[in-house]
Amino acid sequence: MQITPRAWKTVAVVAAAGLALTACSSGSTDSSPEASASQPTTASGVPIFNEGELTVCSDIPYEPFEFTDESGEIVGFDIDIARAIAEDQGVELSIIDDSFEGIQSGLSLNKCDFSISSISITEERKQNMDFSDPYLEDDLTLIAAEGSGITDLESAKDKRVGVQAGTTGETYAQENGLSPQGFDDSGLQIQALKAGTVDAVLGNVSVLAYAVKDESGFERVADFETGEQLGISVKKGNTEMLEAVNSTLSRLEESGEMAELEAKWFGEAE
Repeated sequence: MQITPRAWKTVAVVAAAGLALTACSSGSTDSSPEASASQPTTASGVPIFNEGELTVCSDIPYEPFEFTDESGEIVGFDIDIARAIAEDQGVELSIIDDSFEGIQSGLSLNKCDFSISSISITEERKQNMDFSDPYLEDDLTLIAAEGSGITDLESAKDKRVGVQAGTTGETYAQENGLSPQGFDDSGLQIQALKAGTVDAVLGNVSVLAYAVKDESGFERVADFETGEQLGISVKKGNTEMLEAVNSTLSRLEESGEMAELEAKWFGEAE
């Protein structure tokens, strides 16, 4: 996913780890390693922006990674991981809902302590942010409406193919001769497929396969092994936060909790 600065959404919510959501604090401070001694920290001494809460930026909706359920709570695979990080640091979780392209801005402008939103680790992005250890491998897939005549990339070249703007799916489509139609988020991308305004969609297996697994009239026509790995991003040089994030990821892997979360949110979708 190509990440570029853009205007922030106004939606900001605070979630106690595993508890109901409340209003988000708007204060922020510098989380860099050079921050002053007066900066808030977690119980383990990790510098954070706001006293008592760890702030994460995420693009919502992006099912099953992050989305709002029927009760109005933000849930998902990424959100469970973010909550685990906050729990390990002994603080609440504050969630800022931003466009995917604005996530890099959130780190550089000190709006969030870390970002998690199915972010593929790329060399280009490493120039602008630091990444955690990979927490999920995620290739691309092409899903088409039945009867569309699309069976592979070649047969999709003259068709309407929806992608999420600024993502690796969009880049892959362009590199392979398609003229994709971009959507601001995966929810709109899937809606377009179901409404018939696009003939197919191209994007990450975890998201698209999950979205249509219980739907009739669509078929997964081709998968593309891109070797994508997802990571959690932090501000460039913020080693304390990066170490805290990696510590939680390691704990989840070693305890088997990560495998449980994958089964909970993806099931047979992968």
